[in-house]
Amino acid sequence: MSTNREFFYRRLHSLLGVIPVGAFLIVHLLVNSYAIRGPEAYNAAVYFMENLPFRYFMEIFFIFLPIIFHGVYGLYIAFQAKHNTNTYSYFRNWMFRLQRVTGVITIIFIAWHVWDTRIAAMLGQEVNYQMMADIVSNPVALIAYIIGIASATFHFANGLWSFAVTWGITVTPKSQQIATYVTIGIFVALTWLGIQSILAFV
Repeated sequence: MSTNREFFYRRLHSLLGVIPVGAFLIVHLLVNSYAIRGPEAYNAAVYFMENLPFRYFMEIFFIFLPIIFHGVYGLYIAFQAKHNTNTYSYFRNWMFRLQRVTGVITIIFIAWHVWDTRIAAMLGQEVNYQMMADIVSNPVALIAYIIGIASATFHFANGLWSFAVTWGITVTPKSQQIATYVTIGIFVALTWLGIQSILAFV
């Protein structure tokens, strides 16, 4: 892969990880949070999302295709990466390594989640509160969802830090340190929201 092409792909990978993939993650977690209010609130939120104008167009071009590119190219980056945490056990080295690990976990989780929900819906099953309650009634599935949610939120939050550096938003050590605290806060908030939401189905 030529240097210019790789530079472009990495920039595109970084951008898509925030917009629209990251934005979709936040919206998805917010919709799921309606489960905390009960089955009726969750079902109403899902119904609203499923009846948005141009839903299939938006799903294909703003969700599925960006996720596929981000995921596939992310795997390429993950398996090309050279980790040195055994030699240099610095915070950012560990964040670099965890970014790759959580990326792989998140891809597996997304594939399973799509199979359990979107593919099931295509086969005639209704996407609602009861569907999710049935899925996480299995303790193994519940634990897998919690791990998947935490991996996705970490990957997004830490990816925001990398995005800010890559795109020249945080160029000084102080701004990067502030960004670290901000992204940790985002990770904690989104993880808490996601886990509270999935536990609401139990």
